[in-house]
Amino acid sequence: MTGVRTWAGRLDDAATTRATVAPLTTDGLADLRTAYEVQDALVRLRLDRGERLVGGKLGLTSRAKQLAMGVDKPLYGLVTSGMSRASGSRLPLKTLIHPRVEPEIAFVLGEPLEGPDVTVSDVLGATRYLCAALDVIDSRYEGFSFRHLDAIADNASSAAFALGDDLVAPHGDLALTGCVLEVDGQVVESAAGAAVMGHPAAAVAFMANQLALAGKRLEAGWVVLSGGLTAPVPLTAGSTVTATLSGLGSVTLGAE
Repeated sequence: MTGVRTWAGRLDDAATTRATVAPLTTDGLADLRTAYEVQDALVRLRLDRGERLVGGKLGLTSRAKQLAMGVDKPLYGLVTSGMSRASGSRLPLKTLIHPRVEPEIAFVLGEPLEGPDVTVSDVLGATRYLCAALDVIDSRYEGFSFRHLDAIADNASSAAFALGDDLVAPHGDLALTGCVLEVDGQVVESAAGAAVMGHPAAAVAFMANQLALAGKRLEAGWVVLSGGLTAPVPLTAGSTVTATLSGLGSVTLGAE
């Protein structure tokens, strides 16, 4: 069977050359532990090039998406400094394959979170700030077609993210936080915080508890993207995407 490092190198090459690859599950990837080992090796390649680990992200946090993928729980990935973009900036699409963008609630941690028994209350207590976020996903697989294990290995399809400028202390019920997603000034999607596992902090707790199985934790100062509030929309050249979240401000990202 093909090895973890070979699979990670294949995905890394796909991202840097914009040449898609076949899903790893067609080449022997068959279990959750190995999928996360591939993810770790893939992220390590970015760190070896001088990037820093700055946080995590969740995927498949809505029940509808889980049913569509035939899985019963979310997945997580790691985000690095090279993925960060300023709100209002423009993302060059020539560096991506088939990008999509989704609005999220981002948690900026003031304290570490270490499982295995992290709760929603623990997450809120450890959170220094919340802000609006846009997460750009870009699967490296042919035709944007893949299975659950493939998505994990591909670091949850991570590509780029932007955080809003308003940093807000946790308050109110985040399950009720409203979200409106606009493309070029036209509303295309809307949702509430409850779309993410009933409460976005539940997604952060899930990641902390899953990391504990590998002897890891969410670190103070990290940003955690809690999962898409709406379906992702394609990011096309010349377009501008804006997410506005009630009580958390807005974030904008353009494409060129």
